[in-house]
Amino acid sequence: MRLSVRHATVYSFDAAMRFVTQSHRLTPASSASQTVLDWTVASEGALFGASFTDGAGDLVTTLSVQGPVDRVEVVVEGTVETTDTAGMLRGHREVISPRAYLQPTAATKASRAMAELGRAALGKGDAGPLDRAHRLSHAVAEAVAYEPGVTRAATTAAEALELGRGVCQDMAHLLIGLAHAAGIPARYVTGYLLTGEDAGAGEDAGAGEAAHAWAELYNDDLGWIGFDPANASCPDARYIRLGSGRDAREAAPIRGFSRGVGMEAMDVVVAVAQQ
Repeated sequence: MRLSVRHATVYSFDAAMRFVTQSHRLTPASSASQTVLDWTVASEGALFGASFTDGAGDLVTTLSVQGPVDRVEVVVEGTVETTDTAGMLRGHREVISPRAYLQPTAATKASRAMAELGRAALGKGDAGPLDRAHRLSHAVAEAVAYEPGVTRAATTAAEALELGRGVCQDMAHLLIGLAHAAGIPARYVTGYLLTGEDAGAGEDAGAGEAAHAWAELYNDDLGWIGFDPANASCPDARYIRLGSGRDAREAAPIRGFSRGVGMEAMDVVVAVAQQ
């Protein structure tokens, strides 16, 4: 499947900033499930610094804007050829040990209720490693209903489980927490998802946002495998994998700092279409 992406992020400041700097993870890496055909990241008036590939295989690029500046727009455009690999991440170059992804963060730390949910999911007969991962993802899909606007960026997995509602970020954090409790390395993944009519009949995502997030769990035999509890599925040809981290903050496509006294507002528009 050939997918085109346009991702525009606008930062507006109510008082001009003296300086803005950002770290971008906005360029996907080619792998067995995706081949990047063309990809650009642009921002008028900005200076792009050095780029490097981090230990997780993600391309990181810096951006800076000298003030006074009251608006910064970052526009991503590109085309990717995708292949369904049943969620398995193959051909992705990284050097970090999967065991590094056993460490929880504030967002993924398991509560008593999370531990009970994980035990209930895994306590139904003997299961192999792959089946255990699927059971945990299914348990998250059953425990948290997709509902935008009820959680915040800082909502933790434990809070989302208690609420019983949330978005893809909350479900990914919850699945990571359950996996950690079961001794399974797990990480947060950001990317894009083809939704709506372009996704094909019967394939419209339950979490209908083009900017999407899911989790990857590590299997000693198969490597990293993606699980999207928000859509009760594994990533397929509708998905473009962008980057990863231990949680949403670490995996954020854009992280930045601005110097000044103004307040910041952010607007994001993402469109994914099948060519």
